[in-house]
Amino acid sequence: MATGSRCAACRQLRKRCTSDCIFLPYFPPNDPQRFAVVHKIFGANNASKMLKQVEEYKRGDVAESLYYEAQCRVEDPVYGCVGIITLLQQEIYNFESQLAKIEAQIQLLKAQGVATPSH
Repeated sequence: MATGSRCAACRQLRKRCTSDCIFLPYFPPNDPQRFAVVHKIFGANNASKMLKQVEEYKRGDVAESLYYEAQCRVEDPVYGCVGIITLLQQEIYNFESQLAKIEAQIQLLKAQGVATPSH
């Protein structure tokens, strides 16, 4: 690896970055905040273990998930991304309820013989 091009993880941890560094492909040196957030929430050792536990082709997704969850935990330390999921589920429920009401109104209008616009 070229001198001075350590990944964001090795730069923050102040260690030498080797060509087989587990963090190098997922935490580039030009985006240090990405690793900083993951390190703050999960720690470097845990993040490394999680990346090593999956097959190499899945590691990009794992790194992205770690970053997303860490960002959510910074914004909402109690619920993290579960809070966002809960809000989205509530929105789906509300929209489904609205749709059911509208469909019921349409059926009522059809039963009363009121013409509905067709496309």
